[in-house]
Amino acid sequence: QVQLVESGGGLVQAGGSLRLSCAASGRTFSTYAMGWFRQAPGNEREFVAGISRSGSSTSYADSVKGRFTISRDNAKNTVYLQMNNLKPDDTAVYYCAAVATFSTRVVVTSSGYDYWGQGTQVTVSS
Repeated sequence: QVQLVESGGGLVQAGGSLRLSCAASGRTFSTYAMGWFRQAPGNEREFVAGISRSGSSTSYADSVKGRFTISRDNAKNTVYLQMNNLKPDDTAVYYCAAVATFSTRVVVTSSGYDYWGQGTQVTVSS
């Protein structure tokens, strides 16, 4: 079992940047594939970015490619989402997710994850 706690959300103007962090409990963080999802009011939860256990593989939604970067520090049990050139359409609650896996692949579907954080609000003003 792992517990996930997101931080770093807030209000930012369009074109600005934020870095989200997700701290995981436990001593087996390196055995988990990690992902970031977001959900705006009235919309379904959508995949934003994912990273493999080792961090060697990443995947991004087309809407954030070139602007967002996912990374992880297994020594600190933390995964990050660096968000640059933010747009009003990026406004949402952002969730961190984890799944224990032997695979080296990135998980890109919400159904593929077993553990979720409580979410952190990101609001981008125009």
